[in-house]
Amino acid sequence: MAELPDLSVSAKILYRRFQGKTLEKMEVTVAKKLNVSVKEFTHCLEGQRLENVSREGKTLQLHFSANQVLGIHLMLRGKLVSLEVDETPKYQILGFHFKGGEGFAVVDLQKQATPTLNPQPTTVPDALEMDEAYFLNLFSRKRRNVKTLMMDQGEMRGIGNSYADEILYHAGISPFSIAKAIPRNEVKKLYKSLHHVLKKAIRDIEMENGDELKGELRDFMRIHGAGIKETAKGEEVLSDRIVGRKTYFVKSQHLYN
Repeated sequence: MAELPDLSVSAKILYRRFQGKTLEKMEVTVAKKLNVSVKEFTHCLEGQRLENVSREGKTLQLHFSANQVLGIHLMLRGKLVSLEVDETPKYQILGFHFKGGEGFAVVDLQKQATPTLNPQPTTVPDALEMDEAYFLNLFSRKRRNVKTLMMDQGEMRGIGNSYADEILYHAGISPFSIAKAIPRNEVKKLYKSLHHVLKKAIRDIEMENGDELKGELRDFMRIHGAGIKETAKGEEVLSDRIVGRKTYFVKSQHLYN
């Protein structure tokens, strides 16, 4: 599943490539996830100018003229691809055709990518926008596994399975720790690790992708991945499951329970 760093970069690429262009045709190939009828969906977007592209948690938001906003959640296997002339990509969900011939598509083998016209705002903070006080208060109240808490989109938005492992490894905290049991100074350290890991990932992915829509990039992972057998420090990378999610860690990560 695309997480905060990949989506942040995708938003910037879409903005650079399509901002200011008018959406000539909105092609709906798979309609089952729409929150409105296809007729209303296309009517609201076609002929509108793309003014901005942002990321909200794990959702891309395309801001069009006439105050129309389209939220796109790529779900587990969805991705963005550039459109070739007169060619519909395999597994297309949506096709965005702009005046001048350029465009992009949302594709998803599982047909689960979810477009939402004018999504409702949320009060749940984005992982990179929440302040330290919110983070500390959250951890002081929750007797939950730290990894599942960090991935809970109802508490903080944007972090998924892969980057939760990366952040916890950077902070030296076991993913099996109980959030409330982690000392306050270690929670502060985790907050700093969260910002460090996510912002570095954004920079690395930006440098690698340029202006190309390449999908998820995991080349910079330090611990999360079946092919990573040991860390740069020579520690053996172990794996287990937390609530059905494959989790990677090392023995030196401190367990608080």
